[in-house]
Amino acid sequence: MTAAGSAGEHEDRDGTPEGGHPAQGQPRPRGGLRLMAVHAHPDDESSKGAATTARYAAEGVEVLVVTCTGGERGSVLNPRYVDAPETPDALGEVRRAEMAAAAAVLGVRQHWLGFVDSGLPEGDPLPPLPEGCFALVPLEEASAPLVELVRSFRPHVMTTYDPSGGYPHPDHIMCHKIAFEAFHAAGDPERYRGRGEPWQPLKLYYNHDFSLQRMRTVHEALLEAGHTSPFGDWIESRALREVPERPVTTRVPCAEHFPARDAALRAHATQIDPEGFFFAVPRDVEIQVWPVEEYELAVSHVPTTTSPPEDDLFAGVHVEDREGVSS
Repeated sequence: MTAAGSAGEHEDRDGTPEGGHPAQGQPRPRGGLRLMAVHAHPDDESSKGAATTARYAAEGVEVLVVTCTGGERGSVLNPRYVDAPETPDALGEVRRAEMAAAAAVLGVRQHWLGFVDSGLPEGDPLPPLPEGCFALVPLEEASAPLVELVRSFRPHVMTTYDPSGGYPHPDHIMCHKIAFEAFHAAGDPERYRGRGEPWQPLKLYYNHDFSLQRMRTVHEALLEAGHTSPFGDWIESRALREVPERPVTTRVPCAEHFPARDAALRAHATQIDPEGFFFAVPRDVEIQVWPVEEYELAVSHVPTTTSPPEDDLFAGVHVEDREGVSS
């Protein structure tokens, strides 16, 4: 069984008291706005757009992180982690606990779609993907629980990866496919019948976490300040491979929430080396030269302008639009 038949069968986790009401002193939802961030594995929500989601959650936007797989076939990537789980099931349990901790730090709700991690195939030629894994599930079958979740949560904005997946992991590519499918299908009453009342989100964004401009800007600032840069090889590699740059349409100021992002990353202790790449840039340098997270506006059902770039994922979503487009 790769996924439950109903989106409601999986447990949501959040940082609010039981019953879903904000804790005392926590801001109420900002005009009822809702954001859904769709990710492939636990830890992706903390390495891609985490400061943005933490910012919106702090402002009272309802934020739901959707995790497609349990990360069971991942590896323990932190060389300082002791007592590494020895089986995929054991690793999956550890990663669930890590995900709960990260969601609490970010102040977001989190939902498991329940698919099985495909793993990252390696070798030449590449081995076949394991039977029953997320990347091999037919598109409509894989999209159905996400469509149901979109219709029940009713997000105004969705975020996910671009068609490349951000990098060529089969689960990241499949994550894009089902998020794109759900965004377009959730509002169509003729599609996915029996999966809830139709709801059309207003905007779909792709995460862009390491644009060439960002890497070059931070790289140069680090060298100027006398620091070692982790980006030199990346910049050279992308130049040699002539990797095309996707457009950046939106830069969300969120430096105030970099500490939450970093704490969420550290919560994924099996995956993140606390002395590793993600923490190689001094935060004072990052805040000074790159205090934003970047996105590409893929689809919009509301008027908006991206020149100059937007600074808000909800740009163009006015009071009268805040109930989305419901059929």
